Amino acid sequence: MSADRETNHDMTDTDIAFLLADAADEVEIGIAPYQEVIRGGRRRRARRWAVVAATALVLTGSAGTLAIAGMPGGDRDRGSVVATQPPTPTPTPSATETRSAVVPQETLLAVGTDQGKEWRVAIDVWPAARDKTEAQLQLSAMNEKYPTGMRQFSELIGKSTYILYRSVGDGDPILSMEAQFTQADTKSVAGIESGALPLTDGPDTSQRLVVGQVAPTVQRVTCTWTNGTTTEVHRVPKGYDVNSDDQVIRPVDGMPVNWFVCLAPEGTEYESVKVTK
Repeated sequence: MSADRETNHDMTDTDIAFLLADAADEVEIGIAPYQEVIRGGRRRRARRWAVVAATALVLTGSAGTLAIAGMPGGDRDRGSVVATQPPTPTPTPSATETRSAVVPQETLLAVGTDQGKEWRVAIDVWPAARDKTEAQLQLSAMNEKYPTGMRQFSELIGKSTYILYRSVGDGDPILSMEAQFTQADTKSVAGIESGALPLTDGPDTSQRLVVGQVAPTVQRVTCTWTNGTTTEVHRVPKGYDVNSDDQVIRPVDGMPVNWFVCLAPEGTEYESVKVTK
């Protein structure tokens, strides 16, 4: 090919054909590099799987269930449940159920004045505890109200409890009677059950205070004192006012029997008590 051909831009079709033939003579024809293409493709796929694996590890570290649910073959339905449905909380006793175990029904039986100090007698009826938890709560509430340290909580399961207490002036409550019972137990009271005790825990140990329970049909009780005098108490309906020195037989909330109180005059004490017509 002459120098004139390389520099002359007014080339003919014949000149162009000769140049293309010369270029083809210089090209080395060989087999296509197939293995290099394959290795290149494998490296690119390996890099993509490395990125996927690293992402999965990050997700597992922050939300393992979500990472598993999002991977191929994972349980996507289960993953969506975890994300949208929080666990159901464990049911707890209602406020009414708890309160019924730790708050007694209170009935004021009698009030009066003796030697210039006001005295009162009251009774609490605690419902039967249904299980160990309620019994423990109930025992704690009892001991907080009456500092006694009494009874095992197991005694409170399945049985109601009555606690009769008295107080004089500003003194703390003094426990007088207490027992566990069932409704069938108290319904069996056909006549009278009573006890006598001092009004206070002081030096005067005279058995002046008489307290007892009677069947609902009893209309009148008579307390006899050692000096020969008597005090007669009669039944009043539920809701009857508690008046000073007015000693009566009255209903008690939480029990199917009635209760009464008699106080002997100063200088004498209990001799006997009976139901009278």
